[in-house]
Formats: sequence, C-alpha cells, structure tokens
Amino acid sequence: MISQSKSWFQQTPAWVWLSLIPTFGGFAIAYAGYKSKTKTWIAIGIIIPTLALALSANSLAFVIWIAQIGVAFYLKKAFLIKMYPKNLPVPEEQELANLVATNRDKIDINECSKHELVNYLGLPIVYANNIESLMNEGYVFTHVEELIEIAGIPEKQVTRITPLITFGYNYKKEADFSWKRLNTYSTDELITCGLDGAIAEQIVAERQQRGEYKSLIDVKQRTGLPFTTYRHIA
Repeated sequence: MISQSKSWFQQTPAWVWLSLIPTFGGFAIAYAGYKSKTKTWIAIGIIIPTLALALSANSLAFVIWIAQIGVAFYLKKAFLIKMYPKNLPVPEEQELANLVATNRDKIDINECSKHELVNYLGLPIVYANNIESLMNEGYVFTHVEELIEIAGIPEKQVTRITPLITFGYNYKKEADFSWKRLNTYSTDELITCGLDGAIAEQIVAERQQRGEYKSLIDVKQRTGLPFTTYRHIA
C-alpha cells in the first residue's frame, strides 16, 4: 500500500500533457479544476485560452503558451493531493501526509476499526493490534503521546498520522469497564456482572429516582449499601 502511495505522486496526469497544446491547452487546466472541484483553476483554465485567442497575432501569444504550461506543471502536485484515493493510506513523507490530511476526514482513534487503522492511516498491523487490544480492554486514548507511550507506536508514525486523528470521549464505552456501569446498566445486567439481585435493584431504583451517581462515594451515601457489595464492579 505504501508503494502505491509513492507511485501516485510520481505520475503526471494526462491533462498536464494536454496543456502543451498551444492556445487550447489552457482548457486542460479548467478540466483539472472541474475534476478536483476547484473553481479558481476552472477560471484560470478559461482565461488563459481566451487571452491566447485574443493575442494570437501578437508576440505575447508565445508568452501565454509558456505560462500555460508552467501553470499546469505547477498545479500538478496540488491536483494529485486533491485527488488522492481514499483507499490509499497516508503517505510516509510528512509533508505529503500533512497536505493529504487537509482533504480527508479525521477519524476518532477511540472509535475506529482495525481496517481504518491499517488502510486509512497506514499503520503497520502490529500497532493496529496494540490499539485494538487496548480499546477492547476499555482504554480511552486522550492524546497523541499515549499512542507512543501506551500503544508503543514509533514517534515518526504517530507524527505522520496526527493531522488525521481525533480523540473523542465516549462515556458509554468507558462505562462498560468501570464503576460507571452502575449509571448505565439495567438490573439484569448488573446481576450478570455479579451483583446480588436485591442490591442491583436498589442501585437502579435510586438512580432512576434521583439521577446518575457522581462517584462511588455518592453510590454509598445515597444507597446506604456497603462498598464491599459492589466493589468487584469498580
């Protein structure tokens, strides 16, 4: 996948070669603007041949032709960045990675799939496995440094993907791995977690009557239940 990423930026689109045609080659730039949805390029691609036609009998026509070619080759890299396929991972080169990121949606590192980690971000499978394993255990990433220190991803890789990731906080996801289950689980779910039926009913009834618990101390004070009766869920 990485080699495909490199080869993408080594190509020269057909419209660039069409820009070599005197006068009417300017429309190739307009075509590039149409394909990449860039209105400025469309305007430039129309203005250049219009000027070339108006000055066809003038020596300036040659200058416009050279300018037309120069503009096309200048826009080539920007065009390839704008058209970079969604199915290719972020390029290894940091500059290109940053540019590609400006035209891509960010993904939440705490919600993404292994497929997205490997095929969208371009992470080696071993690091994708590390992230997946931690997420399955309820770990919530909050900053890029944690990807280095906790998930063991090399700093260079993390720097490359940083423009493309966010760190969302999913309360319900964290609640599945902490005492906060007392705020979200039903009576039956709490019993499944090992709570006594009467204790589970009391905890849920109090929560429904007066709202979510703010802490374990809040649970103890509001229900009057000893911490030992639900400590294993914390």
